[in-house]
Amino acid sequence: MLAYNVRVGIGVLLRAFKLARKRPYYSFLDLKLLLGENNLIVREEACRTGLLFGGFTGCFHAIRCFLRRKSGTDSPLNVFLAGGVAGLSILALDDSQRRRTFALYLLARVADQWQHGDTLLFALACAQIMYAYVMRPETLPDSYNEFIVKTGPIARPVLKAVRESCKGGGIDVASLAAFVTNKTGLPMFGVHDHSPIIPSSAVHPDTASCLAHNTRATRATVKKTFPLYLSLTVVPFVVLNIQKFMEAPIHTFWNAQKSAVRSTSFLSAFVGVYQGVICVQRKLVTKDQ
Repeated sequence: MLAYNVRVGIGVLLRAFKLARKRPYYSFLDLKLLLGENNLIVREEACRTGLLFGGFTGCFHAIRCFLRRKSGTDSPLNVFLAGGVAGLSILALDDSQRRRTFALYLLARVADQWQHGDTLLFALACAQIMYAYVMRPETLPDSYNEFIVKTGPIARPVLKAVRESCKGGGIDVASLAAFVTNKTGLPMFGVHDHSPIIPSSAVHPDTASCLAHNTRATRATVKKTFPLYLSLTVVPFVVLNIQKFMEAPIHTFWNAQKSAVRSTSFLSAFVGVYQGVICVQRKLVTKDQ
């Protein structure tokens, strides 16, 4: 990070001197002129990121020292005020979506100080993501939404029907019926244009048992994700710890395999529990919400 900031700082400083000589002296305050990719030897995104971190650090310490000098103490209020003002350095990022993403990341780090805050944060994040997965798939990145759909046990026509049912509009019965018939070879029953809830017989038409479907979904998730997680754990172990890997390849591979098993167990359990809650809901309530 230090080398990264030095590189960016040199590029920005040289550009600022050039602007001060050829244009009105205050033109270097225009970030478009200062950080434009046409004029810098480094990418604009790199410069803006460097300004974000460098600006935050410098501004935070400067304001904190100033407040300490004025008040004679280094109180938590001083730190809070310094951090709040220094946080404005996020405006160095030109993309509002990147600013929002970075702000959410920092907010998430606050939960580290709370007991079980990480668990609570993860639960809230999962609730929001799974809501978007069913009701607002367009708000998720396409690749991420595709991963959830392929990993999960609920087919696209069923998700579409549930979404339509929750919104109170007409359900595309033809599409759902085609899915059920393709799975079972039999016509679909119990669903009409304005059904208040999509029954389990349509959610998993290939089996009448919710328990069997959940077991099958969990097992399928293990088969899909274990190779992925194994590669994600083995490769970093080998690349980032090549010397350790050469000294004890079996031990290193064993540790990577344990990590892959833990990650796979987590995701498969998540899918199984999520599907189980859906099936229980079908039996307890009469309307999708």
